[in-house]
Amino acid sequence: ALPLVSVLTLVWLYVEHEPPQKMADYALYTFWYVAPTLPMFLAFPWLLPRLGFWPTLAACVLLTVLGLGALACGLKHVGIELQ
Repeated sequence: ALPLVSVLTLVWLYVEHEPPQKMADYALYTFWYVAPTLPMFLAFPWLLPRLGFWPTLAACVLLTVLGLGALACGLKHVGIELQ
């Protein structure tokens, strides 16, 4: 779903006559924000039979938030600031 939604968003931005830099920023931020969500997709099937749906979902949201925070701190350390 992510590649399809990303392509549709880029087309939408183009049709709405957004500046090329805005489209480029969207593509770059999409790249950076995908990485911290990947552990959730590994943890969810492993946790689901052990914890049930709602606790698994909560744990995966927390894992993603921690991943996003770690990514933002790590990238900021090397001079890349996510918005």
